[in-house]
Amino acid sequence: MSAVVDGSAWAESWQRSWDRQQEGYMPDREARLAALLDIVEAVGGSAPRVLDLACGTGSISRRLLDRLPDARSVAVDVDPALLAIARATFAGDERVRLVRADLGDPGWVGTVGEGGFDAVVSATALHWLAEPVLRRVYRDLHGLVRPGGVVANADEMAPDDLPVLSRSLAALARRRRAALLADGRPDWDTWWDIAATDQALAEPVAERRRFFGGDHADEFAPPAGWHVGALAGAGFSETGVAWRSGGGAVVAAVR
Repeated sequence: MSAVVDGSAWAESWQRSWDRQQEGYMPDREARLAALLDIVEAVGGSAPRVLDLACGTGSISRRLLDRLPDARSVAVDVDPALLAIARATFAGDERVRLVRADLGDPGWVGTVGEGGFDAVVSATALHWLAEPVLRRVYRDLHGLVRPGGVVANADEMAPDDLPVLSRSLAALARRRRAALLADGRPDWDTWWDIAATDQALAEPVAERRRFFGGDHADEFAPPAGWHVGALAGAGFSETGVAWRSGGGAVVAAVR
């Protein structure tokens, strides 16, 4: 980060850029994130302790602190470039602790520190984990939330019981995404190419590409019922779909 003259302005610029790129794929992204925060506030009150899992640039933690200024967040990710943006965003903010950890490593839990979280939240990230890894992560999370605490994951999760309608909704979503991306905002690959030209992000992006071998592995995007079943199998007492918009959903599990 030594190349950044004004870290806060630099970070805010990249936060806006990231949001715009992500919204090109999820026109309802803000509604998804708001649904996560509703769950956090309902369970954790005005000062929750939250684990922001696969946090990226800290999108959820930013919105969490805007809504609930007394909240605290432990934000975990493995991506060095996104974490560089997050570090600049939260520099000097004692409410947020950033942790670099690989969820594919079973020892990642040890990097978090003390458990007992009111909530664990994640958005549009865990689909990069292979099925057995995600099952294990859900089991890990059962041990990280307090009794009565909640895990909530927002992602693309088609409804199991409406296969025909799901296909029609998916086609509608593709048309909406194409319309948004037509306004000139960068798509996923282009956004990373632009990031690589930033002097402060060039090395983190190169490190990211070495780590992922160019990009992430294939996505694992099962229907919502898989997540509900996996969370129940991890030991949570109450699991289900807490919010849905088309093919996007928030699955929640209460310990």
